[in-house]
Order: sequence, then structure tokens, then C-alpha cells
Amino acid sequence: MKHIKSIVAGAAIAAAALAIPENSGACTRVVYHGADSIFVVGRSLDWKTPIPTNLYVYPAGMAKVGSDAPGAVSWTSKYGAVYAVGYDGGITEGMNEKGLVINGLFCKGTVYDNEDTRNRPPMSLSMFVGWLLDMNATTDEVVEVLEKHDFTLSGATFDGGTVSALHWGITDASGKSAILEFDHGVVKVYDMDDVWAMTNDPQWSDMKAIINYWDKIGGKNMLPGTVSSPDRCVRANYFAHHVDAVSDPALAVSICRSVLVPSCVPYTYLIEGEPNVSSTQWRSYADVKNKRYYFDIVTNPGYYYVDLSKCDLRKGAPVLKLDTSKEKNLVGEANHALNKSTPFNPIY
Repeated sequence: MKHIKSIVAGAAIAAAALAIPENSGACTRVVYHGADSIFVVGRSLDWKTPIPTNLYVYPAGMAKVGSDAPGAVSWTSKYGAVYAVGYDGGITEGMNEKGLVINGLFCKGTVYDNEDTRNRPPMSLSMFVGWLLDMNATTDEVVEVLEKHDFTLSGATFDGGTVSALHWGITDASGKSAILEFDHGVVKVYDMDDVWAMTNDPQWSDMKAIINYWDKIGGKNMLPGTVSSPDRCVRANYFAHHVDAVSDPALAVSICRSVLVPSCVPYTYLIEGEPNVSSTQWRSYADVKNKRYYFDIVTNPGYYYVDLSKCDLRKGAPVLKLDTSKEKNLVGEANHALNKSTPFNPIY
């Protein structure tokens, strides 16, 4: 009887998930587990219109601030990193020289602060991921910083007033992964355990229940097929668990890409009555062992990567930028397309 009740409860959760309206910030993240310590983090960035995103490589030893507000968090970076920077004003995601990867995905239920947190040192969303990548080598180190929660997080709106309500996936070179969410100002960190995918709403405790329900059905028999956040998460997680674990880095990235694509939203796809449904604009794949960060714009004929292990990340080295709008036909290693640049200007 208990088993029947759990299935019924799971079915109710899954049914409720179908009622979650599509938001304009759909995204999918998956962690491919290969052989010989190969892990590849893939993610899609889905939005109703293209988000201009350039790649920046920052060296270690740079002094930075998290906001232009008084008393903001400040730091000097311990590690160099490659960042994906939206609108040349905010870090969406990135990977540092230790193989730590952090990706931000939309999550409508997010509320960053409350009365207890509002007077803590300010941190802008535009610099938050950079701060964590600059100062930490592992998932455990990031979690320790987050659990202290000695900052208050906020950010500017963008694209006509859209609020950046996000949660984050965190993976290090060992493959250890966690999810970070803010629930009315309370930091919640979840160990991903044996779940290898995440998307958007609902928040993780409810999403985990939906995944568990579909695990009981078994993807070999049936998988949910819509572009809703729960359906995409279930599909990505199932496929991530049912592909070969390989040790060849290039093949591992290709497999990760093939797992991610079925949970992407076709470019220009629209649903009548849902004007804000999002289509995939770009994808990324981070090979945390070999420190290669791949970027895959869906309207380009191919994709390319920055080999972080070949970049000069020593203190005093220049900031480098790859302007993705000028490299539409770039394929393969793209280090030669990195040019010296001024740092981007954060949109606090």
C-alpha cells in the first residue's frame, strides 16, 4: 500500500508540473560521467531573443569588487578562469583553472534576500559566479562559502525589465556536483547525488520528486516529451545514465552534446498563446579534466573551444576576449581568436 501511495503522490507531482507555465528563461544542464576521471558539464542557454555572449579569459591576481554599492564584497582572484559574459556586462557561467564549473539557470521561484540579509555586504549577480570561480577550487569550498552567507545578492534587470531569478549548478574536477538555490533569502545547497541533470522550475526538492517518479516508470518504456522544465530534466537525466562512459575527451564532449540536444528547444520554436517560450540560443560543454571550455552557438555551422591549460593565467597577464559575433565560422581550438582586451564593465 505504501508503494502505491508513493506512486500516486509522484503522479500528482508530475501532473502538477505540467501546469507550470513556460517561462522565457528555459535552460538545461547535464553532467556526463566518463571513464578515467572524465567529466563534461553541458548546458543550454534558452531565451526568447539572442543574448550576445562573449568569452573572456581572466588571469589570477586581479583585484575585483562585487558591486558598486558601499561596503561591497571585494577580493583578489586566486585562480584564472574563462567566463561566458552576457551583454558584456554579467558572468553567466564559467570554468576556472582547477576545473571548477558554475552555471546559472533561470528559476522563477528564487528570492535572494530577506530582512536578515539585506544589510550584509552587497554582491551583484553580474559578478557572483566570477567571485566563486576566482576564489575556490572545489565544490566543497564553494559550499563552505555559500553556507557562511556573509553577503546579500541582487542584480539589475535586463532585456526590457526581466528579473534575473536564477539557481546554479556547481561541478568540480572530481565530478562532485551541487545545486545552489535561494529561498526567500535562505541559502539552500543540494548534493546532486545520482541525478545528473537540472533545468529550471520547480525548485530542486520538488524537481527531485518528479525525477524519482519517472525513474519508477523507466525511460525505456516512456519519457516525457514536452519542452517544459520537468520534462527536459527527466529526459536529460535518463540519457546521461544510459550512454557509454568513455575516456576519449573529444568523444566525451560529443556524447555530452548528444545527451543535451534532446532537451533543447528548437530554434524559433513557438507555441501559440505562449509568446515568451524560449528557444536554445547557445550551448556550452566544459571538460573539467582537460580544462577545455566549448561554445556552441546554434546558428553557427560548428563549435569551438578555449583550452584554458594553454592560456597565461599568471598574475599580470592580460585579459583576453573572444568576440563571438566576429567568429561565426570558427571550429576547433579557438585560442588564436582570443585578443587582449579591457575587462568587461559589470552591469551591477
